[in-house]
Amino acid sequence: MKVVLFCGGLGLRIRDAENIPKPLVQIGYRPVLWHVMKYYAHFGHKDFILCFGYGADTIKQYFLNYSETASNDFVLSCGGKKVELFNSDTHDWRITFADTGINSNIGQRLKAVEKYLEGEDEFLANYSDGLTDLYLPKQLEHFHQQDKIASFLCVLPNLSYHVVARDPKSSLVTSVHAISDGSVRINGGYFAFKKEIFNYIGDKEELVLEPFDKLIRDKQLVGYEHDGFWAGMDTFKDRQQLESLWSSGAAPWQVWNGNGNDNVSKAAYENSLATPA
Repeated sequence: MKVVLFCGGLGLRIRDAENIPKPLVQIGYRPVLWHVMKYYAHFGHKDFILCFGYGADTIKQYFLNYSETASNDFVLSCGGKKVELFNSDTHDWRITFADTGINSNIGQRLKAVEKYLEGEDEFLANYSDGLTDLYLPKQLEHFHQQDKIASFLCVLPNLSYHVVARDPKSSLVTSVHAISDGSVRINGGYFAFKKEIFNYIGDKEELVLEPFDKLIRDKQLVGYEHDGFWAGMDTFKDRQQLESLWSSGAAPWQVWNGNGNDNVSKAAYENSLATPA
């Protein structure tokens, strides 16, 4: 499947991202966008469409000047003229660079790349700043079993806020509970779509508002719950936490290194396929 990634964020709430687009904010020696792409490539999805807004030129230059030596062991010889890589990250990636408008919302960015998805019955899409250890084949199996137009990841928020309910007449509080207690889930991205999604996106419509309302009306939207690791990089604190995980050598989203729950989930998934119903 092709993977559409929305790369129009400004990163205004990440203090060290004032002069670069949010997808290029680094975790370790690679930008968060690279981590998302590496995740999909791990599961065999290596044909990417990047939807640009703010900082398009900067992201294009990053990949045009991409150096494999930053994340792979190599041998340097011939006085620095010859580089022999032991591994490669991107040699089999195919990346389409699409300018989708600096002020476009997610729905319009997706609509703008419809032409690059011609002939595709289904495809994947995501924001470029959310990381997870989800075993992706399980979500895609669920998507195919449900046979609906759209699916997205439903995750537990990594926030410490409390949800309050109150009587509007008396103002008396009727309940208070932590937003992370399992009673509330949020949109974690990691979308899977059939091509019919484009029939639901109208002019200037935001993807998760009007189009999703229409999908809900037609019973064509399903959510896939994931209780494992998920984190969005929205603030400077988020970036610090992700950087700390990366520095520990056990970043859960780096499933390509055997981290997170990927190996456990993969084994359980394969066992379920081998066990007669």
